[in-house]
Amino acid sequence: MRYGYVSNGLSGHRLEDALELLAENGYAGVALTLDHMHLDPLAPLARARRLRGRLDALGLGCVVETGAAFALDPRRKHFPTLMSDGRERRITLLCRAVDVATVLGAPVVTLWSGAAPAGVPAARAWDLLLDGCERVLAHARRSGVALGFEPEPGMLVERLDDYERLASRLDLGLTLDVGHCICVEPEPVPACVRRAGARLVHVHIEDMRRGVHEHLMFGDGELDLPGALAALEAVGYDGMVAVELSRHAHMAHEAVPAAIARLRAAEAVPA
Repeated sequence: MRYGYVSNGLSGHRLEDALELLAENGYAGVALTLDHMHLDPLAPLARARRLRGRLDALGLGCVVETGAAFALDPRRKHFPTLMSDGRERRITLLCRAVDVATVLGAPVVTLWSGAAPAGVPAARAWDLLLDGCERVLAHARRSGVALGFEPEPGMLVERLDDYERLASRLDLGLTLDVGHCICVEPEPVPACVRRAGARLVHVHIEDMRRGVHEHLMFGDGELDLPGALAALEAVGYDGMVAVELSRHAHMAHEAVPAAIARLRAAEAVPA
């Protein structure tokens, strides 16, 4: 497995220091959240070019994440969405993320739906989501970057059922969050992985408990970690498996080595 670490769990570190920490602990890459702390998506692309050099020097791959809570609105979390007022700003941001990914050599950009806007009928919300995704997808195709759509608890696209509805209309890849499967899916994690199959382009992994959207260190929730890793291997997934411990940023110096140690130990458990 090629393990990475989502940079939202490294927000207490300067990006250059965070990348060194990952490389020192044997990670293969970083899932870089575009935000004001590490790499502002609106910064000149020269910043991304310099970062590309550092990633190459450390031997780290990269995936671009677009889940920063206040990237577009300092007072409203994850706003605007592809379905809300101001949606053009979200489309512009996602297209910019594709441009950043191209410079970084990142094969995947992740995205999600956001919550359905109050007062907007479900059918209309879906139409807006499809339109926004289609426009970003057209931009990504020109750049050769894959889009990995992530079902997220509490959002319009919350479960694999919702993603499949979207993917039946658009050629969108899937970002599967293993913890989210525990939180909201009726099927166990290995079944979710098998269901994802060839559409899987990126993976987030952490522990979680049923019905509680809280990212936990491995062993603190209900995840069968050896079973999850075995399922990913069984479907032939060869992309990044990125640890997402956003609430552990204050102790990243401990969480980074602990997480990969537990992943390696789980890999060694006989199937």
